[in-house]
Amino acid sequence: MAYTVIIPAAGQGKRMNAGGNKQFLNIRSLPLIIRTLRIFQNDEACTAIVVVVNAGEIGDMERLFTHYNVSKVQALVPGGKERQESVYAGLQHLDQAGIVLVHDGARPFIRQEEIHRLLAEVSDTQGAVLATKVKDTIKKGSDEQFVTETLTRDELWSVQTPQAFSFDMLKKAHEVALNTGFTGTDDASLVEYISGKIRLVPGSEDNIKLTTPDDIGMAEMILGKRKGDEHEDWARL
Repeated sequence: MAYTVIIPAAGQGKRMNAGGNKQFLNIRSLPLIIRTLRIFQNDEACTAIVVVVNAGEIGDMERLFTHYNVSKVQALVPGGKERQESVYAGLQHLDQAGIVLVHDGARPFIRQEEIHRLLAEVSDTQGAVLATKVKDTIKKGSDEQFVTETLTRDELWSVQTPQAFSFDMLKKAHEVALNTGFTGTDDASLVEYISGKIRLVPGSEDNIKLTTPDDIGMAEMILGKRKGDEHEDWARL
């Protein structure tokens, strides 16, 4: 199934303490954003990529994509103050048809087979998200940090990206959120807000989001584990 993908990459990444946008950080000599984009560059089902970036970094991103021959980038779009605004800005640059994925620029370890499994579950009436079952016991707490409730672990999932939707469903969800002032924690929550159904698709524990310096160590471990994997080629796009 063919799809287009929006990559939000406009965050400041302050928790990474990188002194700049973490998307430019080298992970084993390859910039983070390039590691993420090449998964979609190499996927024949991906027809176009829209990357949402800080307005002042568009030139730097253009040079980076040219250097690494990321040819599927259809548009570089200035992002908003919040991720939700950035994704909506990216939507304005897509053809009004087909399946749209939204994927964090800081998740470089997604695999094509996981993307395709996600695509198999999305439809005009139902979105789909990658997720993993929660392993730890989760408790709700009060402002005074006392436990107020222990949640049923079997019902809890940790949600990842990509998240997949029809273009019409995602656009409607963003427009309703904009018009009503609703802010969601991810794109799926916007679809849920308009009573859309979301399918949970089992993902991988490797599909981490690089947020803090500790995550760089995790990234190195994942790269070491994948070294020699016939499905991975860390030197090419």
